[in-house]
Amino acid sequence: MIEAEFIAALRRLPLHPGALGLADDAARLGDYVLTTDTLVEGVHFLATDPPEDVAWKLVATNLSDLAAKGARPEGVLLNYPLGENKWDRAFLAGLATALAALDCPLIGGDTVSLPEGAARVLTLTAIGADAAAPTRGGALPGDRLWVTGTIGDAGAGLAIARGADGPVALLAAYRRPRPRVAEGRLLAAHVHAMMDVSDGLLIDAWRMAAASGCAVTIDLARVPLSAEYRATGGDALAAATAGDDYQLLFAAAPDSPPPVPATCVGAFAEGSGLSLTEGDRAVPLPPRLGFEHRA
Repeated sequence: MIEAEFIAALRRLPLHPGALGLADDAARLGDYVLTTDTLVEGVHFLATDPPEDVAWKLVATNLSDLAAKGARPEGVLLNYPLGENKWDRAFLAGLATALAALDCPLIGGDTVSLPEGAARVLTLTAIGADAAAPTRGGALPGDRLWVTGTIGDAGAGLAIARGADGPVALLAAYRRPRPRVAEGRLLAAHVHAMMDVSDGLLIDAWRMAAASGCAVTIDLARVPLSAEYRATGGDALAAATAGDDYQLLFAAAPDSPPPVPATCVGAFAEGSGLSLTEGDRAVPLPPRLGFEHRA
């Protein structure tokens, strides 16, 4: 079973109105926005990644979902499996650094025992407030598709973490992503739809278009790439399917320039599906649009 099939099955269960039909990365409960994210060793991080960096990434990925709602982080709850003492203590040090740097206090959580030799499974729940909370399903035909920052750095950073040569800046993009909370706060009232880029620019744009009942076209020639990424020889298509960027992807009216630095990478239209171009040339879709969990 793949992730999309599992979520479709969950939609047949009794759902709270704040679940928003499980069509988004966050839920609403009164004045609060709630989101939860899990990092699994060997799936979301390497066993060789420093525990301090894993802690940072766990906080950052959750706050990225709040950023896409324009929410102000109120706090987080941690579910943690106690295992090796040295790793646990290093994780705690990294967690303290992340919570202070990202201005998000700990509210509570749960601890359990990790069986010897088991992969670590780390879960954090983040709570946000004061959110305009745009959904991913509000894009309109004619809207432009925008993205903050650069794309592909984290994918290249993962290759470096696995032993490839490359600059420290790319490794940091993979291990210590920076959630775009400030940008999300400014964008939330301006956009028709917004989400973060976690699984890849292409698959996440396709998800936004599907939720909005629109078609979307992305111009690979416009995908913003960092100088460090270009120096590795990577191309826009590889960057757009890599994931882990945690930039903000949003739809806005064509006559409404965003209030934060961002790049227009495409447009929405009547219809359905995703199409690619490179300038004026049509480009076939790759067999894999991005990351998707599957059994």
